[in-house]
Amino acid sequence: MSSPSKTTPGASAEEFEVKNSRGKVLTASLVGTSIEFYDFYIYATAASLVFPALFFPNDNETTALLASFAVFGVAFIARPIGSILFGHFGDRIGRKGTLVATLLTMGIATFAIGLLPTALTPGWEILAPTLLVIMRFCQGLGLGGEWSGAALLATENAPAGKRAIYGTFPQLGAPIGFILGNLLFVLLSHFMSDETFFAWGWRVPFLLSAILVIVGLWVRISLMETPAFEKVVQAGEVSKVPLFAAFKTSWRQIILGTFIMLATYVLFYMMTAFTLSFGTKATREQAAAKAAEAGEPFDPSTWVPGLGYQRETFLIMLIVSVVFFGIFTLVSGPLAEKYGRRKMLLWTTGAIFVFGFAMTPLIGLHEFFGPQAMLIIGMTLMGLTFGPMSAVLPELFPANVRYTGSAIAYNLSSVFGAGFAPTVFIALWAFGDGSPFWVGVYLAGAAVLTFGALLLSKETRDIAYVTNTK
Repeated sequence: MSSPSKTTPGASAEEFEVKNSRGKVLTASLVGTSIEFYDFYIYATAASLVFPALFFPNDNETTALLASFAVFGVAFIARPIGSILFGHFGDRIGRKGTLVATLLTMGIATFAIGLLPTALTPGWEILAPTLLVIMRFCQGLGLGGEWSGAALLATENAPAGKRAIYGTFPQLGAPIGFILGNLLFVLLSHFMSDETFFAWGWRVPFLLSAILVIVGLWVRISLMETPAFEKVVQAGEVSKVPLFAAFKTSWRQIILGTFIMLATYVLFYMMTAFTLSFGTKATREQAAAKAAEAGEPFDPSTWVPGLGYQRETFLIMLIVSVVFFGIFTLVSGPLAEKYGRRKMLLWTTGAIFVFGFAMTPLIGLHEFFGPQAMLIIGMTLMGLTFGPMSAVLPELFPANVRYTGSAIAYNLSSVFGAGFAPTVFIALWAFGDGSPFWVGVYLAGAAVLTFGALLLSKETRDIAYVTNTK
């Protein structure tokens, strides 16, 4: 059992007894978010690769892809609801029990998707996509409460001067979950024919999520409550209705937090969901050759232009780039402690703005190295902007509404920055006749909004973190 920490600037707590070991805290926050993001990303991958044909078979290629991404966006509508629901319990009964509930909610929904009949099954033409929407909504509910709880688990147990460093561990769950989910899709694509993969192989990642959920539950159930919440209970300052209290005392922080996170969301879903579609769609030459092989005329109006990579190849390219995401997520923690969260994020957001205009020229530099360089640079920026967020957003709020406030800001940002972003990306992609230029402009616009929110915010590195409940 650790001794009480000293009261110093930037301390995560003032004279409290740490009951959770560092290894247990970091493992629980990392394992949980890795599982949650794995669940979330396998849906994003399936939405690009197989769900258009399986759940929307009567639409043309473009319409089916838009419908699939529209269902993808349903989860982002559910996430703010999940943030309110689980934020309420996280600030009322504690972080530990709430984190177990979020994991179960998303895990059961993900497993159920793997059991759904498709719209190709007679009699399920309408019910199958309807059930997909419901399960996707439940996924969003779970993730809506997961992130904030995992961030608080890490940062409210962190020693002095290390909140941002501890906070990178739940953030590291995003690249780890992405790599696990997409590596599994690569292996399935490699060892299965396209026919087998479309018939039942796509279900495997969803069904295997049950194993990961069991591991996550085992780790989280063994945790003790965080010192910050214990202080709130001891002081008798538990909010009766955290939602009302958060908006009454911290409405400005909720708005700022929403826009501070905006560019991060737009960048990430551009680099994953959109680029996967863009990278694997046929070039004009490939589409024309396929039509000719089938003895049909080539109709450009039904063709969605892309880079023409094989699914397996482009997934590997994405996985390589996500390694950089993970590395720079870890790098971001020490940088945020040394230079401050605000200054570091201002520089990173400025770089995201530049990247928005540079991505199209980067892609055109070389048939292979251009797109790969674009993916690596984008994911590097993603690590630098995403890593500090689990310290930045919770630090905006007092301890008695911290779960609710940070969860609402994080998930409202997901609605604006990610919920409809893939659909907007597809529309801008089509508007640009196959060029991602306008997609990059959209990203640059989001960076401007985030930059403005950062300018209006204050540095939070040195705030007291446990007893600031007023």
